[in-house]
Amino acid sequence: MVGISCRAAVIAGVALSLTAFSASADPLVISNWDGYLAPDAIKKFNEASGNSAELVLHATNEEIMGKLIAAKGKGYDVVFVSSPFAEVLHNLGLAETLDHSKIPNLANLYPEATALAHDKGNTFSVPYTWGTTGLCYRSDLTPAPTSWNDLLKPTDALKGKTTMLATDRWLLAAGFLAEGYSVNETDKAKLQQTRDLLIAAKKTLLAYDDTTFYSKLVSGEAQLVQAWDGWCNYGITENPQIKYVIPKEGSDLWVDTMVILKSSEHKDAAYAFVNTMLDGANHRWAAENILYKVPNKAAMDGLDPKLLEKYPNMTMTPAELLTHEQLRDVGAAQRDYSRTVSEIKASN
Repeated sequence: MVGISCRAAVIAGVALSLTAFSASADPLVISNWDGYLAPDAIKKFNEASGNSAELVLHATNEEIMGKLIAAKGKGYDVVFVSSPFAEVLHNLGLAETLDHSKIPNLANLYPEATALAHDKGNTFSVPYTWGTTGLCYRSDLTPAPTSWNDLLKPTDALKGKTTMLATDRWLLAAGFLAEGYSVNETDKAKLQQTRDLLIAAKKTLLAYDDTTFYSKLVSGEAQLVQAWDGWCNYGITENPQIKYVIPKEGSDLWVDTMVILKSSEHKDAAYAFVNTMLDGANHRWAAENILYKVPNKAAMDGLDPKLLEKYPNMTMTPAELLTHEQLRDVGAAQRDYSRTVSEIKASN
């Protein structure tokens, strides 16, 4: 998820068992985050298609991007990356221009999933999951928040009981939104103003936390946290008093995508894999187990209504999602983002 780390290494309740597939000395190589595919997805794909595919894991977008850029994409066939990184791969000429005739299951996607700002028409990326970033809180311990400032300028009762995401784009996005700016803001004066706001907020935090914040809510150590919607659902699983809300200033729209590398020597197999993932039943696995919304109408229509009742943020419609600004590649300004976040975290 440009400075975007992804849904970091551990996805609650979803353990991925990796099996070595050695049918070919030169297999189709798929790079993804841990727990983002069904445990038997690769095995089933190989058996059904006759391909030899293997899964390698990356912990963050930055990790896999470093490898892809250094090798000009060689050694990889399909990569799961967040949309700003897909944009970077396209701009660097590393992403394949997609032949839609080879991905007939694109028809399962919502129309809104073909109109995403980073890649209108899905010319180089296929959306896999999407959602929002908001506030996750213990409704039995603190009043319902309504604004990002409830997190950034907490009451005395909440000081020391809040967490924020540590990753550049989402940490800054909370400040940008609180100030009424774009989540892709590049104006240096506005970036400095946001830095000052977040430095002040740091003094009130329990921690920066990308992976265990929902556990802190469950234990009561934290009462209000910045959270991706799906990760808030992990907390809700353990304690129904945990709730999720999008502040009045809005959210970012995050999108995780599948990209076929232009350097792939297994293009037909790569297309077959992407198409397989877009099958309604296969894609539904992600919604049911990762608890993220997926941009696949066939998959979402097949969800158990009880699941949607338990996790209300999963009922957010595609049209509602697209009212929020999508995270984009900010180009050279990413250096300013990284420097700003370093200054925030180094502050006293």
